[in-house]
Amino acid sequence: MDEALLRSLTPSVIGVLGRRGADFAAAEDAVQEALIEALRVWPADPPRDPKGWLVTAAWRKFLDATRADAARRRREDLLDEQPAAGPAPGTDDTLQLYFLCAHPSLTPASAVALTLRAVGGLTTRQIAQAYLVPEATMAQRISRAKRTVSEVRFDQPGDVATVLRVLYLVFNEGYSGDLDLAAEAIRLARQLAAVIDHPEVAGLLALMLLHHARRAARTAPDGSLVPLAEQDRGRWDTALIAEGVDILQAALARDRLGEFQAQAAIAALHADAPTAEETDWVQIVEWYDELTQLTDSPVVRLNRAVAVGEADGPRAGLAALAALDDSLPRYTAVAAYLHERDGDLRTAARLYSEAARKAPNLAEVAHLTRQAARLNARLREF
Repeated sequence: MDEALLRSLTPSVIGVLGRRGADFAAAEDAVQEALIEALRVWPADPPRDPKGWLVTAAWRKFLDATRADAARRRREDLLDEQPAAGPAPGTDDTLQLYFLCAHPSLTPASAVALTLRAVGGLTTRQIAQAYLVPEATMAQRISRAKRTVSEVRFDQPGDVATVLRVLYLVFNEGYSGDLDLAAEAIRLARQLAAVIDHPEVAGLLALMLLHHARRAARTAPDGSLVPLAEQDRGRWDTALIAEGVDILQAALARDRLGEFQAQAAIAALHADAPTAEETDWVQIVEWYDELTQLTDSPVVRLNRAVAVGEADGPRAGLAALAALDDSLPRYTAVAAYLHERDGDLRTAARLYSEAARKAPNLAEVAHLTRQAARLNARLREF
C-alpha cells in the first residue's frame, strides 16, 4: 500500500467533491472515510485508476451521509444530478486547496491547522506537536475550524501569508518528523512562486532549498543527529544551495524584506562557509537583528543568543539568553552549549541532562544525552 500516493491524491479528491457541491467539512470527512476503505481494499485489489476510485468512493460516502440527513433532502436532489463515475480530472488541486483553507473566516492558527490536516495529511497529534499544545486542544481547534467553514463557499482566495506559514510548517514536519513532506512542500512553493510574484514567496522557496540541501548530512548512519558545525559539508547539495542563493538574491534586490527572506539569508551564510569555523557570525547576528524587528519572536531571540555567543563570545551569548523566558523550547539546550563553550563543564553537563528530559523527540533526547555523557566522562578525568 502506497500511503504517500494516497496522501498526494487527497487534495485533488477533496477538490473534485467541492466542485460537485460538497462543502469543505463534508468533503474532507467523506475523503477520510474513502481513504480508510482504500487501506482495507487496495492491498488485495489495487485499482487501475487510484484517483478515480477515491473520487467514486468518497462521492458515495458523501451521498450516503447526505441522505442520512433529512434536513438536506432538497440539497440531495441537486447533488444526485452530478455524475459519480468516469475519469477523474487530471488537475492538481493541492495548491488551490491551500488557499481555500486559508479562508478569511478563519484565524491564521486555525487555517494552518486545518490545512495541515486536510492537505498535508498530518495527524492531529503531529499538528499539536508543531504548535506545542496538547493533542486534545488541537483536535478542538480543528473541529471548530471545520464547523466554521462547513457552509462557506470557497470563492475567495485565502491569505498568502497564512499559506506561506502552512507550507513552512509542512516542510519542517517533513524535514524532521516521521512524514517525508519536505519535497512536497518545496514542489508547492515552486508552484506558488510561479503564479505569485512576491519576494516573500521567493524567500520561502529559497529558505526551503537551502535547508533541504543539508538534509543528507543531518543524521549519522545510525540515525543520530549531527549538529551543523559537525556536518560533512561535502554531502551538502551544492546545486540546491546555488539555486536557493540565486532566488534569494533576486528577492532581496526588490528591497521588500520579510521574515522568510531574512531566514533564508541566515541559511545562505551557513551554506556559504567552507567550514564551521569560517562562518560569518557577525553578519548572522545582523540578520537576526533584522528578523527580530520583523517578528519579535522569542524563538528568533533564542537563536540570536546562539549567534551572539559565536560572534562575541559565550558570555555575551549567555547575557542575551538571560533576557529570555527559560521555559522556551530548547532554552536549556542552548544554555548548556553556551556554558560548555565558556568552560563551565559541570553546569553544561547538568543542563544537557535537563534538556534531554524536555526534548520533543527521541533523536534530540539521544543527542542531548550523549552530550551530557561526554562532559561527565571528561569531568571524571579531572
